[in-house]
Amino acid sequence: MTTAPVHRLICSLAVPTIITMLVTGLYNMVDTYFVGQIGTEATAGVGLVFPVMAIIQAFGFFFGMGSGNFISRSLGAHNHDEAQTMASTGAVCALIFGAFMLLAGYVFENALLFVLGARAELVSELTVSYAREYLSIILMGAPFSCLSFVLNNQLRFQGNAMFSMVALAAGAVINCVLDPIFIFTLGLEVKGAAIATIAGQFISCALLYISCMKSDNLKLHFSEFTPSAYYLKNIAIGGTPSLFRQSLSSLSTLCLNAAAGAAVAAELADKSIAAFSISSKIMFFAFSAVIGFGQGFQPVCGFNYGAKRYDRVREGYLFCLRFGFVALLLLSILGFTFAEPLIALFRDDPEVVEIGKTALRFQCVSFTLLVLLSVTNMAYQNMGKVVGATILALARQGITFIPVILILPRILDNGLLGVYLAQPIADVLAFFIALPMAIKLLRDLRRMEKELENHKQ
Repeated sequence: MTTAPVHRLICSLAVPTIITMLVTGLYNMVDTYFVGQIGTEATAGVGLVFPVMAIIQAFGFFFGMGSGNFISRSLGAHNHDEAQTMASTGAVCALIFGAFMLLAGYVFENALLFVLGARAELVSELTVSYAREYLSIILMGAPFSCLSFVLNNQLRFQGNAMFSMVALAAGAVINCVLDPIFIFTLGLEVKGAAIATIAGQFISCALLYISCMKSDNLKLHFSEFTPSAYYLKNIAIGGTPSLFRQSLSSLSTLCLNAAAGAAVAAELADKSIAAFSISSKIMFFAFSAVIGFGQGFQPVCGFNYGAKRYDRVREGYLFCLRFGFVALLLLSILGFTFAEPLIALFRDDPEVVEIGKTALRFQCVSFTLLVLLSVTNMAYQNMGKVVGATILALARQGITFIPVILILPRILDNGLLGVYLAQPIADVLAFFIALPMAIKLLRDLRRMEKELENHKQ
């Protein structure tokens, strides 16, 4: 971690993390594809439930990134015992919270569906029915999903991303195989898609746990579960930015669904929600590759920051910015060019395709700007700079997107134009929030390098 060439090290760690992130995106894409064969209402129903999945993922990342960041810095500082305790504490916390999500989801199911927008005055009764069916089963996988995100991140921060890649890929394959069987062969439709998803999550979770226990990674033991203020505080420090980022993703999806449904005639509401759901998932899948590359930088950043190799942190940060910009530019061009066939792949409804391809092209316009926000957020988070990391986590989907999507469609009052423009405008605003923080980060790293050199002399 502290001697290998930074570029080569990041690339070697990034390959499995890229695959892991693509696999995570694939879970949603596969369900969307097969559910799209059922009908537009089914696609809309599953799209309405997506914020719940995002919340489960948010808390999984909260415990995973929080414990993983601490583990990385502790190993860099040669504090193995603390890293070991944190591994068990983070995993058990996630499992407990996942069980809480499961119980709370069932107790407040009707209220949850109301908040999600699955109600008759907004969408068709068939869409509400599909949303209820999908939600009731997806909640069953909450404990396994939360724990999977923790184990995945802990393995990755130890520099062993290959184990998590194999485990998550196996779960995705299970999901892909079971989806058509449950949905069409057994005639379970949306219920079948949900069952296939949680089956894949369970397989991934089991394999991740085995990877932790059967390799040279930190082992998980319930006896080492230590929910003390020290460990919980460090989980919060490292995980809060991820929690805000993922939670706001859920909230922004709620706002987007509401705006997309309200901006068109009632008979087009289901189609509009389905179209924006598909375009958003395509963009998430594309961005997953770049996030995965940035995650290859995270263990390098945390370990070298803990070891006071600030020069390597800065070198890796700049390398990720350059690579990410080129990658997002290429993906933007491809997405803009092939927007129509990409949307049609998931739903062949002409009106869904028309709305979806326009939404996708608008999002592609500002896509390259996200690299600065994403990589800078990762750097701040892994260096333990919780305030800066939280601001960056809030920037895109919270500080900028939610106000824009709530205000702009009302100002323009021109059908879906305000909804289309909301994301690119939010991305531009978020970029200008991240820019001065990126400059400050580089200056701080330079300063710490010089102070360390002077101390050695």
